[in-house]
Amino acid sequence: MNAATFISKRIFSLSKDNLSSTVMRIAVTSVALGIAIMLISIAVVVGFKNQIKDKVIGFVAPIHIQALNQNESIEETPFLYDSVLNARLDKPFITEMHRTADKAGIIKTDEEIQAVVLKGVDYDYNWSYIGSHIVQGTIPQYVENERSNDVVISNIIAHKMKLHVGDPVRIWFVDPEMKARGRKFNVVGIYETGLQECDERYLYCDLNQIRRLNGWDNGEIGHLEIWIDNQELIDDYNNQIYYSIPTNLVSYTAMESYPNIFDWLELQDMNVVIIIALMLLVAGITIISMLLIIILERTSTIGLLKAMGASNGLIRSIFLKRSCRILLIGMIIGNIIGIGLCLVQQHFNIISLSPESYYLSAVPIELNIWYILALNVGTLILWILMLLLPTMLINNVRPSKSIRFE
Repeated sequence: MNAATFISKRIFSLSKDNLSSTVMRIAVTSVALGIAIMLISIAVVVGFKNQIKDKVIGFVAPIHIQALNQNESIEETPFLYDSVLNARLDKPFITEMHRTADKAGIIKTDEEIQAVVLKGVDYDYNWSYIGSHIVQGTIPQYVENERSNDVVISNIIAHKMKLHVGDPVRIWFVDPEMKARGRKFNVVGIYETGLQECDERYLYCDLNQIRRLNGWDNGEIGHLEIWIDNQELIDDYNNQIYYSIPTNLVSYTAMESYPNIFDWLELQDMNVVIIIALMLLVAGITIISMLLIIILERTSTIGLLKAMGASNGLIRSIFLKRSCRILLIGMIIGNIIGIGLCLVQQHFNIISLSPESYYLSAVPIELNIWYILALNVGTLILWILMLLLPTMLINNVRPSKSIRFE
């Protein structure tokens, strides 16, 4: 054991009833609360962003291709999905492609009326996302070159229209000649994703129904959904797709399709930055104040050590080592509190949210070991650097003046 460590253990104690011990306990509490709040803030925002991002991408696909002359209405301009286009999209990062089309319609029952959008999907559509959000019934089984009347509706639409699994539903459409046409469908499933903007509008039906209603050929589609192997590279992948497809087509990312949601998510990063900055500042000021009080209380001890030949560097290391120990104690307690509360919320969803406002029914939590390590290491380094400031006072202590007050 070196001299600095030995002396620091002898002159500092959290258990003594003096001013410095009280201040040290306050510093431990402040550090613990700061670390806990920062951990919870990061876990909530990361979970919030990732869960909502997964919801949006799961609903609309990471990238989709549609006709370049697409107008602002729901009615889509068809394009042909053939072997030429398929060859151009032969990219190693593309994992799946699904042919779909949208068409606006109106659900009418004896008591209610509701505007909806039918999303037509092909027989080989991947139902994994919607299937994981089915609350009643099941997903339909479509067959190639046949038209199915089975549809999957959202829980919101089912509640508004008083529909249940197994009920028939009539949907009305307006053709290019402005004539109303009705089609009868069967409700086989009810889903709920929590995305209000999508749940309030979309029904899933057979793509062949959309083709029949629009008078399209069998190979024509409204848009092509593309799934990729790495969501972090979505912009780069979209650029590669954009320059590979014919000039009459254009590709969009999910972020471009729903910019309002993703812009709102980006604002959450600023909230975390503000919270972390405040916690670092508050806890940093507390530990600086702690060290200042300890130095002032131990002025005579500092003078005595200098009189015995101790250098300023040795005395600074005595105070810094004890202060770092206090920091580590507070950080360990803060990590236990923060991670513990996150795990409780993650498993029991104690704190709930309004899906209408936040797209989620409970506060989301995502614990990432790398975020936790980065936060702890970065915070510890910053606070140690802040502790160097008050130790500069040690240089100004004169043994001849300080020892007389012993």
